[in-house]
This record gives sequence, C-alpha cells and structure tokens, in this order.
Amino acid sequence: MIDVILPVLDEAEAIPWVLERMPADYAPLVVDNGSSDGSAAVAERLGARVVREPQRGFGAACFAGLSAASADVVCFMDCDGSLDPADLPLVADRVLAGRSDLVLGERHAEPGAWPAPARLANRALMLEVRRRSGVSLRDLGPMRCARRAGLLDLGLRDRRYGWPLEMVLRAAAARWRVEEVPVPYHPRTGKSKVTGTIRGTLRAARDMARALR
Repeated sequence: MIDVILPVLDEAEAIPWVLERMPADYAPLVVDNGSSDGSAAVAERLGARVVREPQRGFGAACFAGLSAASADVVCFMDCDGSLDPADLPLVADRVLAGRSDLVLGERHAEPGAWPAPARLANRALMLEVRRRSGVSLRDLGPMRCARRAGLLDLGLRDRRYGWPLEMVLRAAAARWRVEEVPVPYHPRTGKSKVTGTIRGTLRAARDMARALR
C-alpha cells in the first residue's frame, strides 16, 4: 500500500473526482489546512483518511501528512483536479523498483492549465536548481514519490511554498537519485491559491527564494 498525501485548502469541489480515480493500493490521506468549504467532511464521507493541520502553509500540510503516513512509500499530489491520480504509478513504480529515490512528475500541460508567467518562472527556477545542485530537471512537479523514512531523514524545515524546492535540494545534497517522468496536467477546478492571486504568487516567490538561500 502507498499513502497519497493530498494537501487541501478549500477543494471540496475537486475532491470527489480525485478520490474516485485513486488506483488500487493507493490510500488517500487528505490533510485539511483550514478549509472553510467543508473539504474535510467531503473527504471523510467518501472514505478518505483525514488529518487536520491548523498551521497554515503548503509545507505544513505536507509535513503533517508525511508524519501521519504509515506506508513505506508515499506520494504527494495536488488535490485540485489538475493531476489525475490514475497517473500515480508513473512516478511510484520507479521508487518501488529501487531505480530512483525521488521521482517528480514533469507537467505536460493542456491549453490553459498552466499560465505562461508560472511556466517561465518554473523554467528559471529549474535552471537555478541545476546550477546549485547539479540535478537536471524541467519541472518542480507537484506529483512526486519517495520513501517515507528517507524524507523524514532529510529534515525538511520549510512549512510554506518552499517545501517542494527544499525537498529537491536536500535530496540532491544527500546524493539521492532524482528523476522526473512526464505526466498530463489539466486545468484545475476552482481558483489557484498561488498563481491565481498576486499575493499568492509573491508569497510563493519569497518562499522559494528563502529555500534557495
């Protein structure tokens, strides 16, 4: 069994689609990060395990899920409908086979799914990651997989939007085998908390810069 950590903040509309497409042997672990739209109740009604993390922040929700997980191998993915859980084996199979330590899903976006400014910022960030760590990636993919014990040993500290970047940088420093595989990326359900607002975009940029430092 693989635990799939799903950080959630007001995603009640997307949760049913995500949970109904979860593959067999992949157990959804929804981390509610202070939703006001009943996301936690929707997930519980559909049979998902729910953890509540009152400390706001993407990294805080991810770490709460990692701490609550019990499976040897864990996946992370957004729960906004932009990623299809049916694609989780694409990233998990390489970890399960022992070929990789951390696998990220490189987003292959449908039209309108990934705003151009966010795509360009991601490209610039990946060039900086390559320069600093030697790891060549095209995307800081939100679908990813690794072994739980190894992630805990990395000592990730960021509890905001720098979490995904810190994971890659610390994994590279620990000489993990890091790779990416292509996954489809669809238009999300609802408005993004990051690229959908100026405040969210600036906060994410600030957190990423702190992780790079």
